[in-house]
Amino acid sequence: MPNSGFAKVAQADELSPGQMKMVEVGNEQVLLANVEGTIYACADICSHAYASLSEGDLTGTEVQCPLHGGSFDVTTGEPMSVPAEEKIKTYEVRISGKDVLLGPAKE
Repeated sequence: MPNSGFAKVAQADELSPGQMKMVEVGNEQVLLANVEGTIYACADICSHAYASLSEGDLTGTEVQCPLHGGSFDVTTGEPMSVPAEEKIKTYEVRISGKDVLLGPAKE
């Protein structure tokens, strides 16, 4: 299966379950989050205020912003608590061997 449009951004073993990591792809900061062995990718910057979500806390599928405490579901990008009200981008993720490949933003 070709990986057209996908770029290697990490090694799968860099993220244990419950861990997060920010990666830069072009001019975008993307959060990788390992939820029970599955890696998800979403925008690393909070939609409420400019803060890096990778510096927050991950509980289950929910990442909490370290600035004002708003949270997002890393699997869908949906805001889960105020003051976060605007959805963040999520991205396609594929695992090829030990490589984490990041694809285009989901619509």
